[in-house]
Amino acid sequence: MPTPRRPLLGAALAPLAFPAAAQDAYPTRPITVITGYAPGGLTDLTTRSIAERMQRELGHPIVVENRTGGATAVASTAVAGARPDGYVLLMGASSLAINPALQPSLTPRDPRAELLPVGFAYRSAFVLHVHPGLPVRNVAELIAWAKANPGRLNFGSSGTGAVNHLALELLRTRAGIEVVHVPYRGGAPALIDLRQGRIGAMFQAALEAIPAIREGATRPLAVSGLDRLALLPDVPPVADTLPGFDATFWQGLFAPVGTPAPVVARLSAALKTATDDPALRARMAEQGVAIETGDASMLARVLAEDTEMWGRLIRDAGIRPE
Repeated sequence: MPTPRRPLLGAALAPLAFPAAAQDAYPTRPITVITGYAPGGLTDLTTRSIAERMQRELGHPIVVENRTGGATAVASTAVAGARPDGYVLLMGASSLAINPALQPSLTPRDPRAELLPVGFAYRSAFVLHVHPGLPVRNVAELIAWAKANPGRLNFGSSGTGAVNHLALELLRTRAGIEVVHVPYRGGAPALIDLRQGRIGAMFQAALEAIPAIREGATRPLAVSGLDRLALLPDVPPVADTLPGFDATFWQGLFAPVGTPAPVVARLSAALKTATDDPALRARMAEQGVAIETGDASMLARVLAEDTEMWGRLIRDAGIRPE
């Protein structure tokens, strides 16, 4: 009598044996791209814009499905367990590099082993901005003020473990300053308090920060990526003061492990065509998003590097979910 594991193992391996003709004909029906973020936000908009251009290249519709919950774990777990035939994909994000250390009980526990990279899509840096009442105009002055006033600077974020919170923790450890983290449930309520001076500073998505900056309600000091933003060309990177500082939100396309190489190659080529589109790049730059063409190896490298960097920071700082 066979053990209970044998039928399961056979079922798991069966989808891998695709006829060559089926691989060559891919795709023959609509594709679903799952995202862990709610409809209507910038992340959702960017995913849909990329998917729209990919479907033109592939010749079949791509349906974007929002599955929120579990710090995007609901979406990534669904794709990790899907049939590896190229018809269910994940627009994964920085949370894949954060969750293993921040919330190790979430699945997939090791996205590097349980998801197959297809290609890199984009990065989005944060703007470090402060209330005008804080007497600083650049990162060096912010660090000096914080050192002279330890524990007096309230630093907001959109939530514990969010990338903009980790950017703060990276700044704190790299600069050797003592600040107070004030987590919010999203960037909007944090911005309200920053405008009113209840908190002194925060890293924030450019699209959220720029209206306040243009009104003079907040003052920009730096951006969290290595490059300047087209929307704020006069605002330097934090890395100009703290060399190598790089804290960005990113997304990339993943497939279930076991997806045939020809199918992955077809998807990767379609993603490259989409992200090379000048109109898409220009449109997203207006939103503070840097569309970036990158193959599967680049996505795997970014995931590995961020998993190491954020994991070490989370463990050393003793960060726990709210």
